[in-house]
Amino acid sequence: MKPTAGYWSVRWRGQAPWRTLFWRDMLTAGSAINLSTGFAALFLISQGQPIAWAIVVHFAPVPYNAFLLRSLWLTPGKPGWSMAVAGVWFAGMLVV
Repeated sequence: MKPTAGYWSVRWRGQAPWRTLFWRDMLTAGSAINLSTGFAALFLISQGQPIAWAIVVHFAPVPYNAFLLRSLWLTPGKPGWSMAVAGVWFAGMLVV
């Protein structure tokens, strides 16, 4: 890995340690981002804003979630259960 490799490129190439990617990036940070945007979408609805805005805010993290799922898929040495949990997490974050 090059010393100048950044967050996005390391993950895109599947070079991030699976534990960091799974536990920190996906389950901790990713879930926090999804919860925040979910609450923001609910807030927009409660304030009478157009439902389209709430939908856009709610689904804004989906590309990042897909990026994390793809990155974990490409990461070698991960345990088999991690992809199953990641798939359930991805589906759950579509709702949250």
